[in-house]
Amino acid sequence: MKKYTYTEKQDTRSGFGDGMTELGRTNPKVVTLCADLVGSLKTATFIKENPERFFQTGIAEANMMGIAAGLTIGGYIPYPTTFANFGSGRVYDQIRQSIAYSNKNVKIAVSHAGLTLGEDGATHQILEDIAMMRSMPNMTVINPCDYNQTKAATIALADHVGPAYLRFGRPKVPIFTDPNQRFEIGKAWMVNEGKDVSIFATGHLVWEAIQAGEILAEKGIDAEIINIHTIKPLDTAAILKSVRKTKCVVTCEEHQANGGLGDAVAQTLAQNFLAPQEYVAVNDSFGESGTPEQLMAKYGLSAEAIVEKTLKVIARKS
Repeated sequence: MKKYTYTEKQDTRSGFGDGMTELGRTNPKVVTLCADLVGSLKTATFIKENPERFFQTGIAEANMMGIAAGLTIGGYIPYPTTFANFGSGRVYDQIRQSIAYSNKNVKIAVSHAGLTLGEDGATHQILEDIAMMRSMPNMTVINPCDYNQTKAATIALADHVGPAYLRFGRPKVPIFTDPNQRFEIGKAWMVNEGKDVSIFATGHLVWEAIQAGEILAEKGIDAEIINIHTIKPLDTAAILKSVRKTKCVVTCEEHQANGGLGDAVAQTLAQNFLAPQEYVAVNDSFGESGTPEQLMAKYGLSAEAIVEKTLKVIARKS
């Protein structure tokens, strides 16, 4: 098992904020909008340096999406920002009609996704957003794993033409990817090559998968771990190459089991190469209030849960 270490933790939303700061200095077409959550989305530096390229819509997310769509007509690249719950579920109709249907070049950037929003509880913990966005035609869906990858994804999206949904979080998590990485939309990242099981992880669950890989290595299991940061378009070539070698799969995500990464992988396997699969995901349930660590443990999104599902899927393969 390849060793990954870290020297600091940082929230992925800060990676977005710093990516926006860099875009503000290098791309005059980039603008940002916010629904009264500037502090939470970490865009203060961008706004300070580019006040004419910032639009505060207030708590009116549907209007914000319409304004963002309109800005693209003038050649701008808008990044509307809010919490993931408000930037997907609350405004699904506006995204569908004004952005996706007309293929507008809008980059929807949302923080506080998943259970690790923590103490704010179930009403704010969106666990269905990947399912909603990946089912929408024309939409690209990205869920990076740490600060560095979120910053790189934010910058890369400015060169991508078309609607996109960028999902990140609030808690501080280990920084373990290359600070100078080139982010390739739709291209999975091989974390660790192995032969016994394919572990496909996204977002905060990538680090948990790495920890699980170390535990599995002590048990003599050689896990192939792949970071699926782009859920749509899915890197089906990387997925099939891995599963044809290992013959079994565990998918890991901070999202409902229904409709997320796991189902995207299962669809690919059903059409191309059948193999047993286990899900590490929330099982058809809303969340609740608690610390991120408590919630990840209770809802089975920990390294230990990944190990358990890995042992189960290997037994099914045998």
